[in-house]
Formats: sequence, C-alpha cells, structure tokens
Amino acid sequence: MNDAEDAITRAYRDEWARVVAGLTRRFGNLDLAEEAAAEAFATAVARWPADGVPPNPGAWLTTTANRKGIDRLRRENQRDAKHKEALMVSDNAPTESNGVIEDDRLRLIFTCCHPSLAMENRVALTLRMIGGLTMPEIARAFLVPENTMGQRITRAKAKIKAARIPYRIPSAADLPGRVSGVLAVLFLVFNEGYLATGPGTGPVRADLTAEAIRLTRLVRALMPEDGEVAGLLALMLLTEARRTARISVDGELIPLDEQKRGAWNPALIAEGHRLVRERLTAAAAGQVPGRYQILAAIGAVHTSARDIRDTDWSQVLALYDQLVNVDPSPIIALNRAIAVAELDGPEVALVIVDRLETELNGYHAFHATRAELLRRLGRSQDARAAYDKAIDLAGNTAETANLTRRRDQLQ
Repeated sequence: MNDAEDAITRAYRDEWARVVAGLTRRFGNLDLAEEAAAEAFATAVARWPADGVPPNPGAWLTTTANRKGIDRLRRENQRDAKHKEALMVSDNAPTESNGVIEDDRLRLIFTCCHPSLAMENRVALTLRMIGGLTMPEIARAFLVPENTMGQRITRAKAKIKAARIPYRIPSAADLPGRVSGVLAVLFLVFNEGYLATGPGTGPVRADLTAEAIRLTRLVRALMPEDGEVAGLLALMLLTEARRTARISVDGELIPLDEQKRGAWNPALIAEGHRLVRERLTAAAAGQVPGRYQILAAIGAVHTSARDIRDTDWSQVLALYDQLVNVDPSPIIALNRAIAVAELDGPEVALVIVDRLETELNGYHAFHATRAELLRRLGRSQDARAAYDKAIDLAGNTAETANLTRRRDQLQ
C-alpha cells in the first residue's frame, strides 16, 4: 500500500462518519449525504496518488463532499420535488437548535434510531451511516445474508425520507423511546472495533472503540439516570481496558486466561468498576438491572481477578443465569456455557453448546467454543473439524491466527 492509499484508508476510518453526519445536517437527506461522501472519497482515490495527499485530508473531504452534494442538488433543480432541497444550497438561516450537545454524529444516531423503524433496521442503518461499515461487515454482525441487510438499510432510509423524520436530538420526553436502539448501535460499533472483520483491516480498530465510548459518554450526559447507559459505558470501559493485552506482537489473539493482566489499563478498570458499583447500589434499592448492566458486572468480576485461577466463576455463572432471563438469546447461552465448563467440566458444557447448533451454526464463536471443549475432552479429530469450521467463519485476523495455531497443536 502506497502513501496515498494508506492516507485514504485512514481518512475513511477517521472521517467517514463526520463527513456523512455533517452533510446530513446540511442537506437533511441520508441518501444524498452518503452518495456525496462516497463521491468525495472516490475523487480522493483518483486524485491523491497523482496530486499528493492534502495537508488536511478531513477538511479536503468535507469541502469536496459538500460540492458534490450541491452539484447533485443543482442537477436535480429542475424537478419540482427537489426545488426546496436546492434552496438549501444558498440558505444561510440558522439551523434548528441542537440542544445541549453539539455533535453531528450523535444527532445522526438519534435520527437513524427513530422508533418508527424496526429495531434491527435502526441498528443496521446507523452502523452504515456512522460506523462506515460495509454491507458485508454489517451482515456478518447480524448473521444474515448481505442482500438481506442491503434491503433493510434501503427500506430504513426510504422510511425516514417518507416520514420526514427531523434531523435533531429528540426532546427529553422522546429519549426513552430511542435510547435502546442507540445503545444497541453503539455496542455493535464498539464490538466491530474490538473484533474488526473488514478485508485488509487489522484485528483491532481503536478508532471505532474510542468513538463508541465517546458517543456513549455523550448519551450518558443526556441521560445520567438511565441505568443501561451507565451499564453499557462500564462494559465498554472494562472491555477496552484489556485491548492492548489481547493481541500478540505476531498479530494473534491472546485468550483471557493467557493475557498479562499488568498490561490492562487500570484507569479504565477503575472507572468501569465505579459505574458497576453505582448500578449495584441502584439494584439494591429495587431497580432491576438490564442486559448491559449485567454484562458490565460480569466484566467487573473478570477484571477484579488477579489471575485467571482467582476468577469467581460461581459469580460469573450466577450473573449469566440472571442475564438469560433478561436476554434469552443463543449467544448469551453460548457464553454461559463457557462458565459452566469452568465449574462443571467440558462434558456438561458441550451438551449445552450442542443444543445451540441450529441457531448458531453460522457463527464462528459457536464452533470455536465447541472446538475448545472437544479439545479438553481429548476428542482431537472432532476438535479439528470444529476448528476448521470456526476458521472458515471467523472474519478477524487475530482470531483466525489463534484458532489455526490451536488446531495445528492437536495430536
């Protein structure tokens, strides 16, 4: 990869969401914003290798994307239906008040997470517009075919346009109806950064994890009394704290039990623990914890142990039992089985995992978990086959490297 290609790749990761959000604020049209941003990046691909990378790539992309958007509106200016949009080109009137938080990306998230959209469509659309994730990446996150995801996103954008959903952070009364979708989006953006899956992408995208944490902090400032917002922020912090210890110098994933805990970030762990204690106090006062609060509590147990042997697996399992009642998804059941394996042995856990095959057969972590349990049971041939399936499905290069090594170590 030459310097221009490297700069374009970095600019896409760093600037895509900001450019799209800024264009959406200006033009009020998701399709136009996305198309103008894409044209700007295409122009960069054509010009930067010959002209050189501009001193400020973000400003260059913003200016170019704005011109592309204006050009598109002018081309459409002859159509009556587009006339009002074209007026925005020269409209210098102040925009609608954005409330206490001036952040284009957060406003775009709340627009995409409008309650008139189905939850899965809210999440998919926001991942596309804010996360800048490709259709295959989003489809993998939802475990659905790529064309299915493409149709969902197209329908969601059409519905926003038809319903004339305003581009603004909703009022305080509107927030509870939208926040669950916003949190789901932010968690998926974080996870995509923590286990990056794009082609040619490194195993971790720190830009995405940092952005997800930043936006979650902004949501917490909007809704400081919401327990799930605090829970998600704590969960992200406790997960992010382990990031630098997760990947070896050779680019291989280091499992939790092999990580050097001295490399974990103590400041993030301390902040995460404070938030978990806050929610435990609320739970003791009668507030029922939600999914993110329980996941954060599990993260707190892991980050409290000085060594993997000190982990309180009984507490972890009790929290997963509580979580299953809140979120009875097969992925939660799979993660619970890992705790069962630590307490009751791999044979008991394997029975639980095998019951999930129909729902999770296309999920790499299902086969990776099976492979580990089979390895511990001495069933090398079966473990090798499970590793092969996990490797075929895994999109993260560090995970693939770890699974490949563990498979090749089998006798």
